[in-house]
Amino acid sequence: MDSTPRGPTVVIIEDDADLLGSLKFAFETAGFVVDAYVSAEAFLDRPPQSNRYCMVLDHRLPGMDGLSLYDRLRKRGAAPPAVIITTPNTAVARRAAEAGVPIVEKPLLGDALATQVRDMLRAASGPA
Repeated sequence: MDSTPRGPTVVIIEDDADLLGSLKFAFETAGFVVDAYVSAEAFLDRPPQSNRYCMVLDHRLPGMDGLSLYDRLRKRGAAPPAVIITTPNTAVARRAAEAGVPIVEKPLLGDALATQVRDMLRAASGPA
């Protein structure tokens, strides 16, 4: 196993294999380290090696949804910055707002998601 320190990581949890692959490629091309998961349970079974990461969570996942995963992490005191990707309805928008998690709406057009992730990682790093 490589013990080289890793930079900021984007953790993507998305059950659509094509979208997961596209997001992984886009973030890696932008210079991020990416850990990709197909479900919340897969993430819980094998969390990232980095302790500095931002999560990109699909809301609609098989099993545990993205906001439920974030709530579980928050209750453990280990909630990193996160963004939900979904086509929100009122209930999802309310839950996300209560959790303090922004939503980037699908379809993912332009660079809104990458900008949100960069801003969240910058804010989590604190002043330089």
